[in-house]
Amino acid sequence: MNSMTGYGFKETVVEDTQISVEIKSVNNRFLDLSINLPSFLNPLESKLRKIVSEKIVRGKVDLTIRVKDKNSTASVNPDPQAAVMYYRAIEKINEALGKPEEKIPLSLIISQDGVLNITHEYDAESYWKKIEGVFNEVFEQFLNFRKQEGENLKKDLLKKLDVLDKCAVFFKDWQPKIEEKFKEQITSRFNELLGENADQNRIMSEVAAMMVKYTINEEIVRLSSHLAALRKEFIENPVPGKRIDFICQEANREINTIGSKNQFTEVGEMVINAKDALENIREQGKNIE
Repeated sequence: MNSMTGYGFKETVVEDTQISVEIKSVNNRFLDLSINLPSFLNPLESKLRKIVSEKIVRGKVDLTIRVKDKNSTASVNPDPQAAVMYYRAIEKINEALGKPEEKIPLSLIISQDGVLNITHEYDAESYWKKIEGVFNEVFEQFLNFRKQEGENLKKDLLKKLDVLDKCAVFFKDWQPKIEEKFKEQITSRFNELLGENADQNRIMSEVAAMMVKYTINEEIVRLSSHLAALRKEFIENPVPGKRIDFICQEANREINTIGSKNQFTEVGEMVINAKDALENIREQGKNIE
């Protein structure tokens, strides 16, 4: 089980190139991967996307890679013809202004567009050889962060599930007591009205009618089944996030039905405990991959 929250970062120098890699993620229903690279490293995006998507199923993931060469990769190429054209044009301007003897500084000529052309020689695959080791280290750090957070979430979820299991056991134990409670209440009412002439068969018929209306046996069975499914997801499924939300919805339906049928304070209190524990699981489930 992994959390959808993760972080990894490293900045170092590899062969005179300063490299920084940062990966961070937050909750999201699906995988939303954003890769931020210098434009000359764009050819690496598909490779990085494939590596990340093979390990990450859900979450909004931001991957940022920055590189800076300590030795310049620039190549400067002059265009003498463009320089001559600028020089002659500026001469004409001097003549028009009545300053034909005005000296034209070299700095003015070379600052014009196209006189000096600067290009950078970049090879994305060559940079990948430098970046790969740093990226792998940061990605492993990021995955371990998510795994550790996931283990902490798992411990908390299992505690909440233990509470729900106790509630389910309580409901099951109370099921036969409910019949006795109804029998006591109905017998008391009949005795108040009819005294010793109360018809026992009528009493039992009323109890049976009440049990049909308020029995929670089916809800208990289904709730126990959902809780068992949740525990299996927590323990066996490495990416249970989506399943957890669905199972919690089904379990919540059974708890609500038990609450709506309930006629006793003791059961009502346990329904509140069950709903509180289940809501905690649903909220925590939003953090799980």
